[in-house]
Amino acid sequence: MKADALGLIELNSIAAGLEVVDAMLKASQVELLIARTICSGKYLVIVVGDVAAVRASVDSGMALAEGAVIDHIVLPRVHRDILPAVSGINHLFEIKSLGVIESFSVGSLLEAADAAAKAANVEIVEIRLAMALGGKAFVTLTGDISAVRAAVDVGADLVAKKGLLVNKAVIAKPDPGLYRDYI
Repeated sequence: MKADALGLIELNSIAAGLEVVDAMLKASQVELLIARTICSGKYLVIVVGDVAAVRASVDSGMALAEGAVIDHIVLPRVHRDILPAVSGINHLFEIKSLGVIESFSVGSLLEAADAAAKAANVEIVEIRLAMALGGKAFVTLTGDISAVRAAVDVGADLVAKKGLLVNKAVIAKPDPGLYRDYI
């Protein structure tokens, strides 16, 4: 399946989450990327596919999830680094500079990561979504210091406008000890 769009619904109910997953998968031809409980007793659903199918799937889930939705997004033309990072498929990176964006919401973090990756010549190193993070999410990215700063600023500003930014950081030439066990 060609996955050029990503759709997400984050819910405050596990029972509602299970119903929503079923409705989303029945609504259109999408691939289920993630459907699981996440920290703080929430439920996360992420689907991928073509833009129209993902929109239809998310719309169907949203119609059923009334009152249980924390956040939702549809990212059309998602950046090529996002899906592997969400799936945990990392490749080896040369860490030049390290940027971090941290959010209270999974949806806003994925929007920020996509915007950051599109804004500057950076590579997404990893995206962590709410597990063992108290429901928060963060993205790390690498590249030249100026590109990392620009990307982090774009992504963090997007999250800040929603009132969901926890923090951001840019580290020039990080010591290898910082990320040896991390990446």
